[in-house]
Amino acid sequence: MKHPFFFLAGIILSVLFVIFPVFAAGGEADGGGMQNLNVGMHWAGIVCIVIFIVSYLAVLAEEYTHMRKSKPVLFGAGLMWVVIGMIAPQYGVDHHGVRDAVFHGLEEYASLMLFLLSAMTYIAALEDRNVFDVIRVKLVGSGMSFRQLFWVTGFIAFFLSPIADNLTTALVMGAVILAVGRGNGAFISIGCINVVSAANAGGAFSPFGDITTLMVWQAEKVEFFEFFVLFVPSLINFVVPAAIMTFFIPAGVKPDAPDEQVQLKYGATPIIFLGFLTIAMAVSFEQFLGLPPFIGMMTGLSFLMIASWYIQHRGSRQDKDFDIFTQVAAAEWDTLLFFFGVIFSVGGLGYLGYLELMSSSFYQGFGPGMTNIGLGFVSAIVDNIPVMFAVLTMNPDMDHFQWLLITLTTGVGGTMLSIGSAAGVALMGTARGYYTFFSHLKWTPVLIVGYAAAIAMHYSLNAHLMEVVK
Repeated sequence: MKHPFFFLAGIILSVLFVIFPVFAAGGEADGGGMQNLNVGMHWAGIVCIVIFIVSYLAVLAEEYTHMRKSKPVLFGAGLMWVVIGMIAPQYGVDHHGVRDAVFHGLEEYASLMLFLLSAMTYIAALEDRNVFDVIRVKLVGSGMSFRQLFWVTGFIAFFLSPIADNLTTALVMGAVILAVGRGNGAFISIGCINVVSAANAGGAFSPFGDITTLMVWQAEKVEFFEFFVLFVPSLINFVVPAAIMTFFIPAGVKPDAPDEQVQLKYGATPIIFLGFLTIAMAVSFEQFLGLPPFIGMMTGLSFLMIASWYIQHRGSRQDKDFDIFTQVAAAEWDTLLFFFGVIFSVGGLGYLGYLELMSSSFYQGFGPGMTNIGLGFVSAIVDNIPVMFAVLTMNPDMDHFQWLLITLTTGVGGTMLSIGSAAGVALMGTARGYYTFFSHLKWTPVLIVGYAAAIAMHYSLNAHLMEVVK
């Protein structure tokens, strides 16, 4: 098949035809909290579902249309809420009620956006100060074999991702793979798959490692330090596939060491320290003061702003251009706006009553365990952000074990397909021609083995958490 977009579109439409009877059920649902419309098979509800499907198919077509993923979901979210505003009076909801529903979603988005904006600005500042380039050059010139570099880049990705997030980690380690594997397409392909697997696995046991874990933490479903019980299952998810793939890399073969020198720019070390201090503030503000984590992150961003002023005035002539607002502009705004579109699109479906119907059909029908494991497979096709936000909007009655399970499955489930995570999508762009949808797909059975092993380890190690109800 020439175009994976059509392959994925067929899968998504097939899944939706399976679950569409859930929407047709209509009826009353008690969602608790904000009152939903419960429109059932009303024409407006069907239109909103179609808008959501079409906008998401446009996201999957980004590689071919070159239209950024934020554009169709923003447009789709706006259309959905226009339709909702038109039919709300038929269900006894006035304009104030619709506004309350919109601002409910805005509160969710604003706290996460401010948190991510601070984190992304720190990452951009570290990139500007050559921190990641130094890591890359040292690894490239280390003299290790391809097989050793396969493991080293994987483990660095696994332990860097909980701090720097899986997307940034995949881009940094992907640059290393491309540099050392120049002329060896087979190594670049398998190395990129390993980096994506490791970055996603590492991001699953830390609130800072992935947007989904951040969402669960900020929704107060799991405490900060409780995420770390997922460390061993996440490690298993990375190590098991890597151990199988390593046999397909020739032993003892080394890449040519390039002649390249890169040094840290002025102020790099203090910024690294301030980054860790900012993370500590986000955690301690939430743990000891009851403040939302983004307050700590934004306070830390002010430290970075002051540091950038000092670097501009005390550094060399080249450092005069180090402007923190340039780093803010360098943040991944496409991702932040895509996140906005996702939250308001999924929030619109929730306000129409569909997520409550799905929750009762799946979580009550199949049980939380089977549903959470199944949603991991869904997140390999549909990005894990809308999947996790949908679960949080449904708010099923689950204990800590199940909330950790859905965090694990949506976090690592995207590894099964290259388009299932931001890390995979980003590397398909930077390693174009070497790392593709189908080069990843042929290793999907191995990655599913790692997914199953991680879930089995979670059930083995953390079963005692089933008794703790949040």
